[in-house]
Amino acid sequence: MNTLGRRIAYYRKSKEMTQEALAEACGVTAQAVSKWENDLTAPDISLLPRLAELFSVTTDELLGVSREETRAVDVKALDVSKLLLRIRIQDNSDKVNINLPFALVEAVLESPALSEAAFGNTSDKLKDIDFKRIVSLVHMGAIGKLVEIQSSDGGTVEVWVE
Repeated sequence: MNTLGRRIAYYRKSKEMTQEALAEACGVTAQAVSKWENDLTAPDISLLPRLAELFSVTTDELLGVSREETRAVDVKALDVSKLLLRIRIQDNSDKVNINLPFALVEAVLESPALSEAAFGNTSDKLKDIDFKRIVSLVHMGAIGKLVEIQSSDGGTVEVWVE
């Protein structure tokens, strides 16, 4: 998916939309959508937020801008009090973003009762994530996107520490 047109086609198809439906939602013709997808033209810049909304992605994702992946940092220079744990859960119709101070996540995980209360009744998409392992990785210097899960039903879960 290295061109905008290919990304538009991919996201449209993943939402099971026709070119006609996308055209109607954007106020353009189906021919315009076809030209976008074949990289003959590009959508007007003012349509990018609408396209991102329709596809449940960010405009950065739509444009192919990638976040910095996992990287190692000097553990001695790591200030955990300034880190955030970011969780993004997306399925066909819903998108949830969670941003928590990393120190709070650590405190919750240290207490079995708090840990069960906080993570015991989470969505099925989060149950398989080992948050204690994430904390351990961060203390070893791993920062950035640490988890990316794409399910067969089109849902995604991403976990960053920044």
